[in-house]
Amino acid sequence: MADETDDETPETLDASQEQAQAAPVEETARAEQAPQTPSAPAEPEEQLAPKERRRRERSKHTGEPRPGRTAEERHAERLASRQAKAARRRLRRSQERAKAAERRASTSSPEALPPVHAPVQGAPKTRQGIVVSDKADKTITVRIDVARRHRRYEKIVRSSSTLHAHDENNEAHEGDVVRVVESRPLSRTKRWKLVDVLERAR
Repeated sequence: MADETDDETPETLDASQEQAQAAPVEETARAEQAPQTPSAPAEPEEQLAPKERRRRERSKHTGEPRPGRTAEERHAERLASRQAKAARRRLRRSQERAKAAERRASTSSPEALPPVHAPVQGAPKTRQGIVVSDKADKTITVRIDVARRHRRYEKIVRSSSTLHAHDENNEAHEGDVVRVVESRPLSRTKRWKLVDVLERAR
């Protein structure tokens, strides 16, 4: 009996050693195959639409409540997410600045434009109209009649506007045809001056 047990013991030991040696080999083979199997379906997951990806994530949720966190942990998480967003913003803005600098360097500098509010040098505007009132002292009211063709309908459209002009010597009277020129503001409504009287009223 002792001999039988001694004979069986080395055989069983050899079998257990072979199994022990075979087990790590199988585990390594499984470990090599394990990353390959999830990597194959990982590519379609990346190609999934965001809506479908969220739906699958929700379907995996077991319904267990989230573990409780302290106020410090929540604050640390918020701070980390803000810092990550700020880092992404800084990176994006630096890239945009670099691109803008490249565009400016590649394009030739245009000619300097005059400032927007620079005074426009040129002949002052002149208008011709009929005096409709000379009651105020040194001031006349002039009606400017305009007749122009409509851009779409080709019809002659007539319109009129009135303006106040400065008449220093009270030369113009009601019904006269006069020419006025624009000037600096002389009062709240006067921005024109009388140049000459073209035709007297009958």
